[in-house]
Amino acid sequence: MRPTVRSQLFPALAVACCLLTVGCASTPPATDKHRATMHFPAGVTGRAGPGGQAAGAIPGLGPQTRAQIPDDSRQVLVVSGNPETTTSHASATLYTRTGKADWLRLVGPWPARNAVDGWTLDHEAGDLRSPIGVFTLGDAGGLLPNPGTKLPYDQDEEFREAGTGFYGESLEGTFDYVLAIDYNRRPGFSPLDKVRPLGEEKGGGLWVHVDHEGPTNGCVALPRSQMRQLLRLLDPQDRPVIVMGPAPELLR
Repeated sequence: MRPTVRSQLFPALAVACCLLTVGCASTPPATDKHRATMHFPAGVTGRAGPGGQAAGAIPGLGPQTRAQIPDDSRQVLVVSGNPETTTSHASATLYTRTGKADWLRLVGPWPARNAVDGWTLDHEAGDLRSPIGVFTLGDAGGLLPNPGTKLPYDQDEEFREAGTGFYGESLEGTFDYVLAIDYNRRPGFSPLDKVRPLGEEKGGGLWVHVDHEGPTNGCVALPRSQMRQLLRLLDPQDRPVIVMGPAPELLR
């Protein structure tokens, strides 16, 4: 994995992530995130979401987790993992705020992946677990051209990935599109930025990226079409964040 330290705004949930390799899907090394005016995306109107559901509290989030969501955030990507903290299957759902405590489901749930060894509240570089917490989202990039996101987007050949994952699956195309998760990185820089404000030992390079049909080293992975859709829906004016972890932890 390769992934500002707006995640340090949430010390109760801040944990380190990822690896010092090119990207979180890479084969692991030997050693080692008030009430506001509503902005609906194109094609989304009113207070009813998919299936006509009414706005309300985000399901599956307990009071401690909800308290970590900044008041000015109007988009939340919830990645809820299997209750067994050692599994790599999760689901991802995007919500948008319609009032101080009211949220509307925009899209999802989508199938998602997390790290091969599950989740942790205290990640160290190379432990092959995804961090639990609330982290801001602000910078995107990838090997392929911008798919239509409003976020800053860095197209770069350095996102090219080769090799195989934990199950022997090809990693080609894994970083065609990525979204930096703001843990132990500088906001406003490319996801490729190598500066680690908390130190190299706390990991870095934490991204949301394209699923390669296998677990990650610490990142979150989504199917290609959903990854593109997510990038098109996120709006920097809505201060998006990701809430990620196993379901029981998110209920706290």
